[in-house]
This record gives sequence, C-alpha cells and structure tokens, in this order.
Amino acid sequence: MKKTLRMMRNRRKTRTIYVGKVPIGGDNPIVVQSMTKTDTANIKLTTKQIKSLEASGCEIIRLAVPDMNSVKAIGKIKRSINIPMIADIHFDWRLALGAIKEGVDGLRINPGNIGAKWKIKEVVTAAKDAGVPIRIGVNAGSLEKELLRKYGHPNPEALVESAERNIQILEELDFTNIKVSLKASEVLKTVEAYELFSKRYDYPLHLGVSEAGPPSRGIVKSSVGMGILLSEGIGDTIRVSLTAEPKEEVRVAYEILKALRLRKRGVDIISCPTCGRCKIDLKGLATKVDNRLKNMDKHITVAVMGCVVNGPGEAREADFGIAGVKGRGIIFKKGMVVKRVKEDELLDALIKEIEI
Repeated sequence: MKKTLRMMRNRRKTRTIYVGKVPIGGDNPIVVQSMTKTDTANIKLTTKQIKSLEASGCEIIRLAVPDMNSVKAIGKIKRSINIPMIADIHFDWRLALGAIKEGVDGLRINPGNIGAKWKIKEVVTAAKDAGVPIRIGVNAGSLEKELLRKYGHPNPEALVESAERNIQILEELDFTNIKVSLKASEVLKTVEAYELFSKRYDYPLHLGVSEAGPPSRGIVKSSVGMGILLSEGIGDTIRVSLTAEPKEEVRVAYEILKALRLRKRGVDIISCPTCGRCKIDLKGLATKVDNRLKNMDKHITVAVMGCVVNGPGEAREADFGIAGVKGRGIIFKKGMVVKRVKEDELLDALIKEIEI
C-alpha cells in the first residue's frame, strides 16, 4: 500500500485537457478508452457496440472515419450515445472538418500527413473554435520516411522526433489542446519512447501497445508495457489493443488499473493455482464465479481457494471466499468461516452471501 501511495504522489504532472466533459491529465483519474470494430457507416451496429462498451465502463470511444459516408454517420451516432467520441482520421483534412461539424469531441490526426499548411490551418482553426482537442498519434509502423532514413528503423528516438514535429506544427498555429501517443508493437520500444517524451513535454499521454495481438498474447504485452509506465507515473488515458471484442479491451484496461490500485471497478477475483491438495474442480468453479460476478460493480475481493486447510488463511484479506474438499466446502468472510455447505452448493451460497 505504501508503494502505491508513493506511486500516486509521483504521478507525472501534465496539462489538463477535456474530451467532451471528460478531463484528461493533471490529477484526474486515468481514463479508459476503446475503439469500435464496426463499419462506422453502419449506424445501427456501431451504436449498439458503443452502448455495450458504455455498460462495460468505457469512458471515451474512438471511431475510424475513412470516408464521407462515415462522416455523415457519426453525427447520428453521437446523438445516440453518452460518452465522448473521437474521430480517427488519416490524410484527408476534409474528413476532419466534417467530423468537427458533426460534433465529435476529439480528433486523432497527425497534422504532418494531411498536406499543405493551409489545410492544416483550416483543421486547427475549426478544432480551436469547437474546443476539440487533437491527439497526435505516432505509430512505429507509419513513421515519416525521412525519419526512417535518419534512424534506420523506428526506434524510440524516431517516435519522439515524429511527435515533436507534429507538436511544432500545432504550436506554430497557437494550438496546444493536445494529447500524444507513441505506440509500437514492441513493448520495450513503446516504454522507452513514452519515458523519453515525458522528460521533455507536459502534454497528457494516451498509452497503448499497438497491434498487441490476440488476447493470450496481447493481454500480456499490454499489461507489461502499460504497467511499467503507469507504475512510473506516466499515462493519463489508456487503450488496450486486442484482436478481440472491444468489451474485452475495456475489461483488461480496468484490470491493469485495478492491479495498480489506480482505479476501482468491478469485483477483484483471486484464486489459487491448485496443487496436490486440491480435490475439487477449482478451475471450473473459479470460471463460474468470474462469469457470475463479471457484471457486478462492487469494490470487493472474492477468493476461490482449493484447500479448506489453508484457504481462509491465505485469503484472509478477501471480503468473501470459498474453499472446498471433495464433497463439501466453506464460505468465509475476512478469513472467518461463516457457513459450511455441500460442494455443489458452493457457488450459489457464495453469490447469495455477496448479495446480502
């Protein structure tokens, strides 16, 4: 706990910007974001996915805006949802202008890749008038060719220089309503880029490991990369990028923040890895407990233990818990046994105890 409090005190101080009504940076809570995986032009399907994400705790949603059909759709989508919307745009300044007119709360656009300075100025002027922030999203997979020639490959220094170039473009137009991301698919490269940038600038940072992969691999990469940075006090908003449903991205994001005691959402479930003493189907039981409690937003810890001898003692800090041997088990609260039940009654008895 002391380490956690020290980490919170040492959180890197950044400027505060607003995406809609959501503050990002400063001493504000770290914000959880995701991105839709539907065709934005499909208003019904996209709205449905965002509503599902809202229920999962997503606080800001980003949508791909590749064409004018998408621009026309985002206004209608925006009026049907409750969280701020960011338009993800590449190359075409007209899409950015259209998105602002449709009421988006933020842009993800690199000014350096949308062409002539007058085009950039038009976008910046519109964003400034609407109070819309711009995220400079640097990605190792799409660095400027001259930076690749200079550095040989997309190393952390190249990522930071790319961000600096885009920041300079905006600052020269008197625009500082900015947040920045510096993503790579390599964890250590991503970490080093954010660390290097954070020593030079106080713009709020959006964390992520790009193309992290399917859940089995992407969760590990994202947890390690963002966990390192968050533990160093770096990061103001996060998105876990997985080849999976976006609700899974939100769930993992909260688990990362919860593990570092930076945010609280939902039930924290702990379970033993099992050993030769375990005589019940602990894996199946832990899965069932997780499924029954995954939508419950109570700030409690629940333990699922496989040994009635050591279970309550090893999980004495848990608010609720179960442990069992073949044919029977116990329900405990804060390490104290409160009920003894048959093995097949453990799950329902636990849920009932939690819901009292």
